Amino acid sequence: MTRNLPLVAITLLFLLITVSACNRTGETGSSYKASDAWSADGENNPETAVVTDINGRQVQIPATVEKVICSGPGTLRLLTYLNAHDRIVAVDGIEVRGAPIDARPYAIANPQFKEYPIFGEFRGFDNPELIAALDPGPDVIFKMAPGGGIEPDQLQDKTDIPVITLQYGNLTYDYDTFKHALNLMAGIMEQQERAQEVIAYIDTSIADLQSRIDNASEVSCYIGGLGQSGPHGIQSTNPAYAPFRFLGIQNAASGSNKSSQRSHLNVSKEHLIFSDPDIIFIDTSTLSLPGKANALEQLQHDPAFSDMQAVRNARVYGLFPNNSYNKNIEVVLANAYYIGKIVYPENFRDIDPMEKAEEIARFFNGAPAFREMNLMFDHTGFSKLNVQ
Repeated sequence: MTRNLPLVAITLLFLLITVSACNRTGETGSSYKASDAWSADGENNPETAVVTDINGRQVQIPATVEKVICSGPGTLRLLTYLNAHDRIVAVDGIEVRGAPIDARPYAIANPQFKEYPIFGEFRGFDNPELIAALDPGPDVIFKMAPGGGIEPDQLQDKTDIPVITLQYGNLTYDYDTFKHALNLMAGIMEQQERAQEVIAYIDTSIADLQSRIDNASEVSCYIGGLGQSGPHGIQSTNPAYAPFRFLGIQNAASGSNKSSQRSHLNVSKEHLIFSDPDIIFIDTSTLSLPGKANALEQLQHDPAFSDMQAVRNARVYGLFPNNSYNKNIEVVLANAYYIGKIVYPENFRDIDPMEKAEEIARFFNGAPAFREMNLMFDHTGFSKLNVQ
């Protein structure tokens, strides 16, 4: 046995370096498999592996992970995409109590989440005492970074449970980060094949959207009322709004003096009026705001907007919330198909946006969600909105 120790150490070091490099790539084919880090010594069967998380922390985890909890915005969503959500033992508060804007298709499709015990509050405010008392307890805690509440190392120390941090990313300029998170989680949960199916579905959907347009649209569009850590009014937007990017549409907000790489900004009222888009899309999360604070009522009642051509021509349309406890990836894709139907009607004549949305929801979450979600927003999703 003693003669094998140097070989074991060298093998584990090599595999750890390989795993860590794989976790950093974020490429479609990259994945982490916990069993890859086991010792090659045939006389032993180590029960642990080491993984490097998004913060560069080297964390020892069980070689086989059976039970987990998901802390922070979007973490349980990713686990649901991987068809591994049946392995949770508890949830954070938002899954049981909901939120004022509760547009989360993964949760709508899985109402059983409401029946689990709570281990802490949403946005990463975990309760170490509640976690330590769980029976059965988790083998691993997945925690989204950056997040609020207790730091990963402190949480790990207080619970004696490995904490793996992830970062969410998006489908445009930070797509590698999204794929990294999905692949890292998939490797730990031994769901690598499903991770590749999810990434392939996203890539195929984006390619399909792009194949339907010959060149960039000459129609000027704007997305307003975009939710970001809560609802906002008409001036809330995203110059890098993913559905527009997929469809060759330039957001009218992109002409502001802000970086087009920013995920969220508030344009000035003057800039929006001056850009005078042909079509305005509204994120329906804004409708939860009272009175004239929400985007639709602002367009209806603020005289400054009344002469905009999108308002005069009644070309204002509702989209499902892009963000609700982090980005709804299925909503991003579904919104893109609806926007394509409005901006390029001939090219999307074979698409029924709601049917397509439910198809997307079933793939990601196992059940439809958009029609039920639309009830929360008084059927304003995928609809022409009254601004007169």
